[in-house]
Amino acid sequence: MQDEFYGIAEAIAPLLRGSEVFTCSFSGETSDFVRFNGSAVRQAGSVLQRVLTLDLIDGRRHAAGTLTLSGDVAADRSRLAALIGELRAMRGQLGEDPHLLYATDAPSTERHHAAVLPPRADAVAAVQAIGSGRDLVGVYAAGAMHAGFASSFGQRNWCSNENFNLDWSFFHSADKAVKTSYAGTLWDSSELGRKAELAGEQLAGLARPPKRLAPGRYRAYLAPAALAELFSILGWGGFGLRAHRTKTTPLLRMVEDGARLHPSVHLEENTADGVAPNFQEAGFLRPDHVQLVEGGAYRDCLVSPRSAVEYGVPTNGASGAEAPVSIDLAAGALPVERVLAELGTGIYVSNLWYMNFSDRAACRTTGMTRFATFWVEHGAIAAPLDVMRFDETVYRLLGDNLIALTAERELILDPGTYYQRSTDSARLPGALIDDFTLTL
Repeated sequence: MQDEFYGIAEAIAPLLRGSEVFTCSFSGETSDFVRFNGSAVRQAGSVLQRVLTLDLIDGRRHAAGTLTLSGDVAADRSRLAALIGELRAMRGQLGEDPHLLYATDAPSTERHHAAVLPPRADAVAAVQAIGSGRDLVGVYAAGAMHAGFASSFGQRNWCSNENFNLDWSFFHSADKAVKTSYAGTLWDSSELGRKAELAGEQLAGLARPPKRLAPGRYRAYLAPAALAELFSILGWGGFGLRAHRTKTTPLLRMVEDGARLHPSVHLEENTADGVAPNFQEAGFLRPDHVQLVEGGAYRDCLVSPRSAVEYGVPTNGASGAEAPVSIDLAAGALPVERVLAELGTGIYVSNLWYMNFSDRAACRTTGMTRFATFWVEHGAIAAPLDVMRFDETVYRLLGDNLIALTAERELILDPGTYYQRSTDSARLPGALIDDFTLTL
């Protein structure tokens, strides 16, 4: 796909007129998908797609459009010429863009991250093996994802990543299931077996009579998947410069009042070890690391090119949404094997279902427990819990009430497939918390 994209980029320059310049970005994938239900294959297929987004610029006026490429060079170049004509006509009706900024002197780069992936048939057989005798429901996705950037200024950037993502549940009954995932770049059947064994133990725990808790505050452990839900909604403006300057960030108290999280909280955008490309749609490169929170104190924002112009600061390669795409929370010192013992008596939360802000300015979140949430007594699982709603601030969860973070972390790849497979990732530990608030 790289040569195909560069060929299309070279074909754009002869179609320009006068002082026109262009930037263009590319996304593509070659992915296998297999959907399971009842531990049986219900749907299987492959996706090959290539999408080009072109921004035609003249001065401070510009218009952008998207073209799905077919792989037929002659047909794609003919459609490209038609798109440029349409964008030129559209641009003539538009005013100047005061916040337009695109890279003019960024270096060209190339990254290729290969993975060790099993043949699809072997992956399917391994999934069916762990699901034998159980109701396994889920989706396996694997293959290569590609991103590219090109411009009139000779800049060429390319990133290819291969990975796999098995997102599955062992279903028990009603609202009881054990949801888990196995993702990465190195397929290891023994690791899949370990995850399945743990999920099987939790599935057996779901067969016990459920316990209903009264609203109140309880000691709790949030597994990495549960923390991933929390950081997902924090990404809605939590770390972007625009949200900070307009005072819409949920971390406003950290920005304006000096509020701090626990000293063990070190949070960064870790592009170097993530799946997302190291450049964004306007051609600016992303640094390998952006420290968002250090020692519990807010440090740096994610700054898109448009925000850079609006607020007069340098961009650090953030996308237009200014949301993290490779979130990384540093590990703590609590061994995972000691989690139940250190929890003692309280709640073990494997995952969360539905989260939102109940008070955005106070960074207060609400949501529901689900997917194998257990009551633990004296360091052992005693009973599954009925679904409960929680309501908590991040300043308590990751601040005053944080007891410990686990020494082991989990790589969680976003299983989203809208338009294409997501390149968002999170590397997170689990968190042991005091006084976790259940409201009903």
